[in-house]
Amino acid sequence: MKILSCFSTLLASLALIVGSAAGAQAPDTTAWKAAAVSIDITPEGPVWLVGFGFRTKPSEGVAHPLYAKVLAIQDYAGTRMVFITLDLLGIPVSIRNEIVRQVGEKHQLPNEAVLINGSHTHSGPSVDGRGVSDPVFQKKGEEYGKMLTAKLVQGIADTLGKLEPSKLYYSHARAGFAMNRRLTVGSEVLNSPNPDGPVDHDVPVLRVVGADGNLKALMFGYACHNTTANFQTVNGDYAGFAQAYLQENRPGVVALFMMGAGADQNPYPRHLSIEQARQHGRTLANAVETALLVTRQRAVNGPLRSAYETVDIAYANITPADLERRAKSTNAAERARGEALLKQHQSGKGIPQSYPCPVQVVRFGPDITFVAIGGETTVEYSLRLKRELASQPAAVWVAGYSNDYFGYLGSRQVILTGGYEGYSANFGRHPGPWATSTEDRVIGKAYDLIQDTTNR
Repeated sequence: MKILSCFSTLLASLALIVGSAAGAQAPDTTAWKAAAVSIDITPEGPVWLVGFGFRTKPSEGVAHPLYAKVLAIQDYAGTRMVFITLDLLGIPVSIRNEIVRQVGEKHQLPNEAVLINGSHTHSGPSVDGRGVSDPVFQKKGEEYGKMLTAKLVQGIADTLGKLEPSKLYYSHARAGFAMNRRLTVGSEVLNSPNPDGPVDHDVPVLRVVGADGNLKALMFGYACHNTTANFQTVNGDYAGFAQAYLQENRPGVVALFMMGAGADQNPYPRHLSIEQARQHGRTLANAVETALLVTRQRAVNGPLRSAYETVDIAYANITPADLERRAKSTNAAERARGEALLKQHQSGKGIPQSYPCPVQVVRFGPDITFVAIGGETTVEYSLRLKRELASQPAAVWVAGYSNDYFGYLGSRQVILTGGYEGYSANFGRHPGPWATSTEDRVIGKAYDLIQDTTNR
């Protein structure tokens, strides 16, 4: 297979680089510059919270503020990378493209040097009006997106202006409150706790230490939906509380949460109260503390390399009969989408055949291989990459929900078995389910980008 061939070539290249680096005299690869800022992005007044479709009224107060965090890193050769994390459901590619355009013009940052990740809290505002039926709150969502864009562009500028000599360290621990939520009963896949399903309990942590030896920032991840509670207050769910706890313990430190491949994972127990969100946040913060204080710290070396491309992922074959069936569905979202697509087909315009899924790779020398994938990425993407890259020296860190929020991105197994993540959640967004080749195409693109960043 092409993927296996690319994978073998990649491992051979990595071995060659590690061997040649050992015998060559090089600059101080542990010399970094870094800076981080925190930006309050809490919406003003009541807004329509997105994530749960059953809500019938706008927000009622703020349980705790929402933040965007920006971490800028520069290696010994001057190569820069900006990580942006958001206490929001996700980021549409249109907003990412505008941010990249502006920082490219103002700061000469290339497309591949910007990574934007959403925590997927279900208690934040729409950033573009999508998912909001009320026209008043739809307009507020559109206005919020413009405000968010301006704040992030300014935040990137502020962070780049504060770069200072630093050291980077990597470690990881585990947290156990995530559980697979795809339970097969007979021929049906239910959205229900499945303690035997695949999970990724890893909590990776990147620690940024200043020249004075003090902690400046820490970026950490976990693969689990931010859906602990369905109340009406604005909040960042467990990830928001985890960041707040870490910053309370370390005044002046910026904590960034990077959402993993948690599309088919839920925090359990859930839907109880905001206290449960606080408890899960405390659990995750404790895991980060364990990674910082107990587990082995790995000094992170340069050079810094990044690559960003999209891969066209195909929809399964869609026939006119499929569209006619969907246009008669009892599900309102599927029926509306089916009617629109059937009309489009009958007009001769045709229907979309694929969608461009963003894939990004960031490599910190031989120490960290970071893979960011768009959409609501299911856990098997992370597990597969970690399993297949286990023989390389670098730690593998996988993030979903990155650079474009376009709905669920199921693995081959999830697509084959169907259910919510397999297709029904995407009724209103896409003309049909993803083809079963989707996982291989996305993973294959990740390997291509790893190879690209290895060869530079």
